Amino acid sequence: MSIHVALHHRTSYAYDRLVSVGPQSVRLRPAPHCRSRILAYSLKVAPAKHFINWQQDPQSNYVARLVFPEKTTELSIEVDLVVEMAAQNPFDFFLEPYAEQWPFEYEAALEEDLAPFLRPIPASPLLDAFVAEIPRTPRLTNDFLVDLNRRLSELVAYGIRLEAGVQTPDETLAKRAGSCRDSGWLLVQILRRLGLAARFVSGYLVQLTADMKPLDGGPEGPASDFCDLHAWCEVYLPGAGWIGLDPTSGLYAGEGHLPLACTAEPALAAPVSGLVDACEAKFDHAMSVERIFEVPRVTRPYTDDQWNAIVALGRAIDADLDAGDVRLTMGGEPTFVSAVDLEGEEWSTAALGPSKRAHALDLYRRLRDRYAPNGLVHFGQGKWYPGEPLPRWSLDLFWRNDGAAMWSDPSLVAALEEPREDAKADAALAERFARSVASKLAIDARHAFAAYEDAHYYLWREGRLPANASVLDAKLDDPLERDRLRRVFTAGLDAIVGWALPMGKRTPDAKIESAPWHFKSERCFLVPGDSPMGLRLPLARKPWLGPDDADEPKEWRVRTAMCVEPRGGVLHVFMPPAETLDDYVALLRVVEAAASDLRAPVRIEGYTPPRDPRLVRLSVTPDPGVIEVNVHPASSWNELVATTVDLYEDAR
Repeated sequence: MSIHVALHHRTSYAYDRLVSVGPQSVRLRPAPHCRSRILAYSLKVAPAKHFINWQQDPQSNYVARLVFPEKTTELSIEVDLVVEMAAQNPFDFFLEPYAEQWPFEYEAALEEDLAPFLRPIPASPLLDAFVAEIPRTPRLTNDFLVDLNRRLSELVAYGIRLEAGVQTPDETLAKRAGSCRDSGWLLVQILRRLGLAARFVSGYLVQLTADMKPLDGGPEGPASDFCDLHAWCEVYLPGAGWIGLDPTSGLYAGEGHLPLACTAEPALAAPVSGLVDACEAKFDHAMSVERIFEVPRVTRPYTDDQWNAIVALGRAIDADLDAGDVRLTMGGEPTFVSAVDLEGEEWSTAALGPSKRAHALDLYRRLRDRYAPNGLVHFGQGKWYPGEPLPRWSLDLFWRNDGAAMWSDPSLVAALEEPREDAKADAALAERFARSVASKLAIDARHAFAAYEDAHYYLWREGRLPANASVLDAKLDDPLERDRLRRVFTAGLDAIVGWALPMGKRTPDAKIESAPWHFKSERCFLVPGDSPMGLRLPLARKPWLGPDDADEPKEWRVRTAMCVEPRGGVLHVFMPPAETLDDYVALLRVVEAAASDLRAPVRIEGYTPPRDPRLVRLSVTPDPGVIEVNVHPASSWNELVATTVDLYEDAR
């Protein structure tokens, strides 16, 4: 994806009398090795009566030689060019094997060809001392150049210097300040003293405003599109050719560096050189840059004019729909990838990965703070595709469109990220929590019961292990089964997994009631697995009820339960199903009240609230290569625009 930029550069001299202008050499055309593609170029010269001959100097730089047959009071040179600014990787090159590590020596024939660019200036005390301090320990050539370039950018303070010429390297080192041409020439001389061929470069520098601020907090770049004459250095690397180093910024030359003249000495790279009769001259200089074409891209899919036109069209369509009493809602499932890990499997093909959940939690937190700080934070299970051992996770956010809070105190929501090592929730706290809920619902707390892993199953599973394997180091092909055995036996077969509190309603209008659950054994053994306790209750072992069994004992009728499970030091509350939103919210308030009494933050999981016109839902889930956000439906164009803009801003 690229941006086409039009650059205009005007240099003019107004003389106080008629003068003879000698032949002028103009070096203002991008050199043949310019990495950015030049789409158009023109050179306009005044006075109009002149002769122009294009030629190339010994370094292949383009030079326009101008001859003026008549005297004149002005000289004006205008350059217009169009350049394709496509992002480039400055490290996209390979080195010859012998040059992969520095120090290295050029091959004899190449060294002879590079002789003018290897010739250092005479003895220079400060420069010699600086070079002497550079370690000669072999290291990767590229790493060495990156560090040296960055060191100079930090050592030499950049400043605009209007005096003619270039400072000597010693002057620049003594002042620790200089213009771009001073630091560029300094780097040339350092490299030559280190045995590397280097040349001075004069060129254009085009810098465009970034579409958005960098995510890593780095430099934001220019506030507006900008161009100017600039100077830097090029070093010759076998296998790669001439590579640009910009010691002003400490970076390699990129797509914005347009070399005009590359020479062994700075004087040979002057943009304009030649003689004129003695006179007084008024110098004027102007440069501008303008974007004339932009390919749509992720960070800027539309220009401002295009986006304003889209918004206006959407509002016009909305008005037509309203006039016809047509009611339309629209949701969406935008997807996002990591900005720092573009090659990882989780950001290309895999649905899950080591960092995807952390990125999703960060986005989820921002969306919660924006839309529903008093909404329901729900950790659920999402899609489950064939071949996947477990359902994917789903981070769900619910809130009411009538403004009523679903959860009043955000501090009672357990931290969204992975629990800290000092998280203390345990089975005893889970029991107190379940009994507190029972008390607030006015149901018998004695109906709450502890649940355990199925000791018979895991003892049988242990017996099937190879003779040379233990449950703590089981050599099993299935990593989930291996981790499950290790977790269960580390905790102990007698450890309480969590507490369940049976509850349900006979009719939608009835109160919540409870009843004891009876099992053949004295304990409730959970179905083996890795899912939350609420999904592993042994419901199949409870007596089955038919439609004609209304007179059977009450404990047979209550087949749903709230589960309280300490997992990873955090208390997880598994919500039972509810017929209506009001029932769900009422039970949720009881859970929050119990959490408040015990000062125990919780995570809500299990069943989600039933569908209701008053309820709004947003989900953040994993999908192959991306994070998917299921946004809440919008009922108007303005609402859809606001949701989309907010989401993409939060996703950054």
